[in-house]
Amino acid sequence: METPTATSQSRMSKMLTGDALQRLLALGALVILFMFFSSISEPFRTYENFTSILVATAVNGVLAMGVTFVIITGGIDLSVGTTMTLCSVVLGLVVTKMGLPLWLGLPAALAAGALIGMLNGVLIAKAKLPPFIATLGMLNVARGLAQILSDVRPIYFEGNPEFYSSFMGKTLFGIPNVVFIMFGAAVLASLVLTKTVLGRYTFALGSNEEATRLSGVNVDAWKIAVYGVSGLFAGLAGILIASRMTSAQPSVGLGYELDAIAAAVIGGTSLSGGEGSIVGTVIGAFIISTLTIGLSITGVPDQWKLVITGLVVIAAVWLDILRRRRRA
Repeated sequence: METPTATSQSRMSKMLTGDALQRLLALGALVILFMFFSSISEPFRTYENFTSILVATAVNGVLAMGVTFVIITGGIDLSVGTTMTLCSVVLGLVVTKMGLPLWLGLPAALAAGALIGMLNGVLIAKAKLPPFIATLGMLNVARGLAQILSDVRPIYFEGNPEFYSSFMGKTLFGIPNVVFIMFGAAVLASLVLTKTVLGRYTFALGSNEEATRLSGVNVDAWKIAVYGVSGLFAGLAGILIASRMTSAQPSVGLGYELDAIAAAVIGGTSLSGGEGSIVGTVIGAFIISTLTIGLSITGVPDQWKLVITGLVVIAAVWLDILRRRRRA
């Protein structure tokens, strides 16, 4: 019997051409979007707008990276948006209410996200709840906790100017630091997914969980770890969105999980599991941001933006299904 590592590596090699093609198609779609909006809207071509797209992508991109790990295992995480909100509130409480230094608040936010993610993993792996139900329930738990801890009031970081300057400050090419943090997180996530045991078992779980279990792997433990990674990235996203807003907003976050899942799917991560990449997810996040901002600049109503984004996601899933049928 093949080991899960050998199985996942074989699976990855077979999908290499299709996976690369999916990323290429996503990159082509992104280029076409840029060219289209640039040709019909002069404000879209400004450097300030390109910077806005980069900043808007930072939060969703980081969220989508964590979701990518989960979807590759064949699962789903609907709680990342409100987990992000809860983590920003935890950061605000530690730094503003407790008066502790920023270097303690940042790991507290990350730890809160990892904890929520691991709780999701325990509910799914140990309690055998379907991922959709477990993370949907955790969505409301995290949302409620964020409102309880903040007393349903924004927590402002006015007394911590170093927080804003550290993340939204511009140190290179006039681009806010959150963008470079996103790319740094993408490099780290990609290395974990492709070069570590966690990454190999992530693909193995999505390719054939039962075969992985029969080969002696502690499937439950690795599944909990994967959801913990998703929560960890949600914690980082909570830090980034708090720095962007200079506050922890307990009412923000609901709906972000859909954009994160959309970015992963558009970038080639299969909802059937066993296939995906961080590079594709980042491209997908840029497509979502470019489409949203481009439609806003051209005056498209918010209602139609939702319709168009939804159709794009449906098209991405449909193309994934067609690709898998042809490969079969």
